[in-house]
Amino acid sequence: MKERILSEAERQFWKYGVRSVTMEDIARQLGISKKTIYQHFTDKEDILYQVLQERINEDHLEMDCMANEAHNPIEELLLVLDMMRKKQQQVSPNLLIDIKRHYPQAFALFRQHMDQHIMKSILENIQRGISQGWYRKDINATILARMRVEQIELAFNNDFFPATQYTMFDIQHELIHHFVRGMLTEEGFRFYNQLVNTRNHESKEYQPDSVGLPTHATE
Repeated sequence: MKERILSEAERQFWKYGVRSVTMEDIARQLGISKKTIYQHFTDKEDILYQVLQERINEDHLEMDCMANEAHNPIEELLLVLDMMRKKQQQVSPNLLIDIKRHYPQAFALFRQHMDQHIMKSILENIQRGISQGWYRKDINATILARMRVEQIELAFNNDFFPATQYTMFDIQHELIHHFVRGMLTEEGFRFYNQLVNTRNHESKEYQPDSVGLPTHATE
């Protein structure tokens, strides 16, 4: 029952935001009483915290797999974008705003995830890209990694990116491509353009084996 509650709560939080969803809404969709929910959780933030913890754990595994499976750091970042496309189509722009304003423990968990795992993952990607010749050597990896971390949260800011004008994926798509292009060497640009053109031509989820992808920039 606990997993069913978490699953339904996540679906509603992601679709409507957190604040507008009540315990009664969750109970009604599951055909149970609020009393049953309170047997497993103390309040809505307790549910939210556990939902976020499960999602963060899943993201850790997915990102680690992408780092291992990608042929090089450029492809890895575009695979991350694919993951965002699949997940953020279902995310309300109110989600992070609600968490930040009204649920401090859950927001602290989110920021810990961003400042530790996401920051570390992006920093390692940049460092690999530099060492392999895909990214320029004159960039400051720590500054750019921090910038990218903050861009993820920035995309939820409705003042900058009104939900009536932009989808969450459209925002992240522009930000991540701008981020990648700003780091590339000439060889990196050639590979990036090849990869983007191939993905666009296929007009479906990118298949890593569809083109010959080198693991290092050519000398």
